[in-house]
Amino acid sequence: MRCSIARTWDVVGEPWSPLILRDVFVGITRFDQIQDDLGISRKVLAERLAWLVDHEVLERRAYSTRPLRHEYALTPRGAELCDLLMLMAAWGDRWLAGEAGPPVLYRHHGCGEITSAETRCAHCREPMHATDVDVLPGPGAGPTEEAP
Repeated sequence: MRCSIARTWDVVGEPWSPLILRDVFVGITRFDQIQDDLGISRKVLAERLAWLVDHEVLERRAYSTRPLRHEYALTPRGAELCDLLMLMAAWGDRWLAGEAGPPVLYRHHGCGEITSAETRCAHCREPMHATDVDVLPGPGAGPTEEAP
């Protein structure tokens, strides 16, 4: 499909993948740790990890040779997907956290302040929201059909 949202959703759109990425992002990197944290079946976890490795979102790294054991690390693609997860968390914190507040906080390395993720224009650096943009066909859109 010629849609970047659909292509992204194909990689991470089932329920477990974003949670696996979240775990690896916060330092839960070994199979048994991830399985314990999520309560996911070993079979499903193995399938999802293989899928994420195949799509270059995670990479396997050996941490023991006897016996051979692997942990998982974010690739550059995976780290950028975590940016998307932080935006999703900001939405959830705003609309769904209730009186208890957000379950986690983010401290920015650059300034040391607790903050939340937001979208900014890559050109002018101003905040950018869906109501601030026009959606236009891009070079990958392909040919358009004319109405009869």
